[in-house]
Amino acid sequence: MPEPRVWQLTAGSAVLGLALAAAAATAAGPWDGGQRTAERARAAAPAAGGERHPAPAAAPTAPPRTEPAPAPSAAGVLTALAAPDPGPRPADLARTLVPLLADPGLGTSRTASVVDTATGRQLYGEGAGTPMTPASTVKIATAAAALSALGPDHRIATTVTAAPDGAAVTLTGGGDPTLDEARLKALAADTARALAKRGRTSVRLAYDTGLYQGPAVHPIGPNENLAPVTALMTDEGRLDGSSGGPAPRSGDPARDTATAFAAHLADAGLKVTGDPAPGRTPKGAPLARTHSAPLADLVERTLTNSDNDLAEALARQTALAREQPASFRGAEKAVRAELGELGVPLAGARFADGSGLDRRDRVSAALLTGLLARAADPARPELRPLLTGLPVGGFTGTLAGRYGQAPAGAGLVRAKTGTLTGVNTLAGTVVTTDGRLLAFAFLASATPSPDLAQPALDRLSAALTGQK
Repeated sequence: MPEPRVWQLTAGSAVLGLALAAAAATAAGPWDGGQRTAERARAAAPAAGGERHPAPAAAPTAPPRTEPAPAPSAAGVLTALAAPDPGPRPADLARTLVPLLADPGLGTSRTASVVDTATGRQLYGEGAGTPMTPASTVKIATAAAALSALGPDHRIATTVTAAPDGAAVTLTGGGDPTLDEARLKALAADTARALAKRGRTSVRLAYDTGLYQGPAVHPIGPNENLAPVTALMTDEGRLDGSSGGPAPRSGDPARDTATAFAAHLADAGLKVTGDPAPGRTPKGAPLARTHSAPLADLVERTLTNSDNDLAEALARQTALAREQPASFRGAEKAVRAELGELGVPLAGARFADGSGLDRRDRVSAALLTGLLARAADPARPELRPLLTGLPVGGFTGTLAGRYGQAPAGAGLVRAKTGTLTGVNTLAGTVVTTDGRLLAFAFLASATPSPDLAQPALDRLSAALTGQK
C-alpha cells in the first residue's frame, strides 16, 4: 500500500457539520420515495462497463412553463447549541481502519481519505493522493463541476424554432436526457398553437443535434448502460419503458425523438409533410420551449441512481459553460478546469468521461473528500446537492440493499458507489456518534468480486460512525 500522508483542506464550518449530522439519519432527500433496491451483486463485464442499477420510481412531470423558475433555496438548518468537541483522533481512526483496509475483498491496491468537514482536517489518509480508477464515484466530480460552472438553478432547454417563412420548424436539442413523452407532447401542442396564430396548417420538420460535437458513442461502444450521447433524446433513449438501470437503447435517439414529435404535432392538428430530417436551427426566437428540472435536481438524480446518461449530459453542460466543445474531450478539459478553480488536488486526475464507465478515468481519494468537504461549506451553497443527492445507506438509491453486514452505517452513511469489474469504490459522508460529519473516500482495485468488496467498503464506512 502507499504510505499514509496527510493533506490539509481549507477550514469548513462547524455549524453545518452539526446541522447535517442532526438531519442525516432521517432526511431521505427528494429522490428517496421509491425505496429502490441495491445495485446488482455482480459488476458489469468490461465491455459493458459501469454499474447496473434497477429502475427508479418515475419523477412527476412538471407542467410546462414559458420561462424557467429558479429552484427554491433550502431552508435554514439547525443552529449549533455549543461548540463541537475535538472529534475523532487520527490515531484512533488508524487503529480502526487499517485492519479493515487489509480485507482481502478489497484487492491488492486500495487508498483512503477521511476528512472532518467542520474543520477541513484530514483525519486519516492511506495513499490519499494516489490517482485510482474511480468507476461511478467520478460522478461526484462531474456533478461538482456542473454545479460550480452553472449554478443549481440552471435548466436545460429544448426548443422549436420556425423558418422565416413559417413553412418549416426545427426541433433543437439542448442536451436534456430527461425529456419525456409528456413534455414532448406539450411542446408539440405549444408549437401547433403558435403556428396556428400565424395561419400555418402544415410544416416540414427538421431536428438539430449540433450542440454536441465528436463521437456520440461512448469509447466502450454501444452499451445498455448508456445511450449514444446526443443533444436530443427522449427518456435516455430507452426502448423498454424503463426509467433507470440497464436497458436496450436506441441507436439514433434524436431521430426517434423527432419522429415522435412529428406524431404529436399531427395529433395537435398540424400536418407534417415528409419525414423529419437533420437540419440547423434558423435564426430567431423560438416558437416554443420546454425545460428540464433545475440542475440541483438533476445532480441529485445522477448521484442517487448513478445515472450514466445524466452524468454525461452534466459534463457537456460544463463544457458549454466554459466555452469548450461539447464532446468527451471538451468535457474532460472543462471539468478539470472547473475543479481547479475549486482548489481540489488534481495531480494525476483524468476525466475521460462524466459517468465513470471509462477505465481511463483517474481521481484520488483526496480529490473526492475535498469536493465533499467543500459541499459542506456554507460559503458554497451551490455545491450542496453533492451531499443531498448521495444515497442513504440501507435505504435509498444504489445503497438501498447494503449495510446488512454493517448495520451501524444504515441511515448514517450517505455515499456514491462505484463498480467496474475488479474496481469497487465508495465516497460520501458519515455522521459520527458525537455528531460530526466526516467525508470519506475508499478506492479499491484488483478486487476479487463485488460480493466481497462491497461489504468490506460498507464495514469501513460504518466504522467511521464510532458505534461499537
